[in-house]
Amino acid sequence: MIGKFKTFLLLSGSDVRPFLYLLVLFGALVPILNLFTPQDSILHLSDYHIALFGKYLTYGLLALSLDLIWGYCGILSLGHGAFFALGGYCMGMHLMREIGPRGVYGDPVLPDFMVFLNWTELPIAWYGFDSIIYTSLMIIIIPGLLAFIFGWFAFRSRVTGVYFSIITQAMVFAFMLAFFQNNLGFGGNNGLTDFKDILGFSLQETNTKLVFFLLSVVALGIGYYLSKKLINSHAGQVTTAIRDQEDRVRFLGYKVENFKLFVFVISGVLAGVAGALYVPQVGIINPGEFSPIKSIEIVVWVALGGRGTLYGAVIGGILVNLSKSYFTVYFPEYWLFFLGALFVFVTIFLPRGVVGLFYDLINLKNKKGVLSNV
Repeated sequence: MIGKFKTFLLLSGSDVRPFLYLLVLFGALVPILNLFTPQDSILHLSDYHIALFGKYLTYGLLALSLDLIWGYCGILSLGHGAFFALGGYCMGMHLMREIGPRGVYGDPVLPDFMVFLNWTELPIAWYGFDSIIYTSLMIIIIPGLLAFIFGWFAFRSRVTGVYFSIITQAMVFAFMLAFFQNNLGFGGNNGLTDFKDILGFSLQETNTKLVFFLLSVVALGIGYYLSKKLINSHAGQVTTAIRDQEDRVRFLGYKVENFKLFVFVISGVLAGVAGALYVPQVGIINPGEFSPIKSIEIVVWVALGGRGTLYGAVIGGILVNLSKSYFTVYFPEYWLFFLGALFVFVTIFLPRGVVGLFYDLINLKNKKGVLSNV
C-alpha cells in the first residue's frame, strides 16, 4: 500500500496524469452514487452532498492558485480572497439578472435589494451581466485586471516579503469595507442571494447541481494541468529561481518583475474562476468573502497540504474544509481556535505539510529497509 502511495507521490511530482486520473475517478463516482443508488442506501449521495463536494473542489482550485505564487514564486498573498470574491460577485450578478420579474417586487430589471433601497435605474457596473458570455469574460478579466494593476505597482516598487503580505491584506480589507456599503450597488452586508436558475435550469434541480459539480472537476483539472505545465516550463524554472535567489536571477538579466506579474495574474484568474463556480453551489455571495480571515485560511490550507506541490495544496484545501464542516456543526465556538492551533502546529512540526510528512515516512521506511539488508 505504501509502495503504491509512494509511486503516486513520485509521479505526481513530475507528471499530471496521476492527479487527473484520481480527479476523473472522483468526478465519475459522485454522479453514480447520486443517480444509481437507492436513497436509503448508505452509499447514496444526496443533492446536498453534491453541492458540498463541488464547493470543496472550488476551494481546492483556490488553494492551488495561491500555491502557484507562494509555493513556486515565494510571494505570500494574504489577500487572495479578493480575487475569489470578485469572481463570485460576477457570477452572482448574472444570477440576479436571471431572476427578472420573478423577484419579490416583480421588477424585470432591478434586483430586489435595489427596489427596496429605492434605486430607479440599474448601475452601469451591472450592464451586460444578463449575458452568460459577458459574465464568463468578466469572471476572467476582472480578477485578472486587479491582479495585473496591483501586481504591476507592487512588483515595480520591489515590494517583497512581509511588506507585500501586508499590502495584500490591506487591499482585501478595503474591498470588504467597500462592498459592505449599500450605495455601492452590490447588496451591502446581505450580498447577493435568492438565486433561482441559470440558462433556464433551476439551481435546485439535481441535474444542475451535478453539472456545476462536474464543471468544478473540469476547472480544477484544467487549473492543475496549466499550473503544472507552467511550472515545468522555462518560465516556471525562472520563477522557482526567483523564489530561491531573486538577486542572482536579476543579475543574470531576467526581468524579475515581469515573471512575478505573469504568475500573479494567472493565480488571480484561477481564484476568480473558483469563486464563480462556488457561488451557484452555495447560493450566496457577500462581503464576508473579502474578510482577511478568509484569505489567511487559504494560506493555512496550502501550508497544511504542502506548499510547492500543487496537489498538496488541493489536498489541504479539501481536508481543512472537511474538518471545518464537522467542527462548525458540533463545536462552532471552537472552530477558529482549532484553525489557529492547526496553523501553529503545521508551521512548527510540519513545515512541508501533509505531503511532506508522507515523503518523510516513506524515506524513513526505505532507510530501514536498506539497513536491514546490510
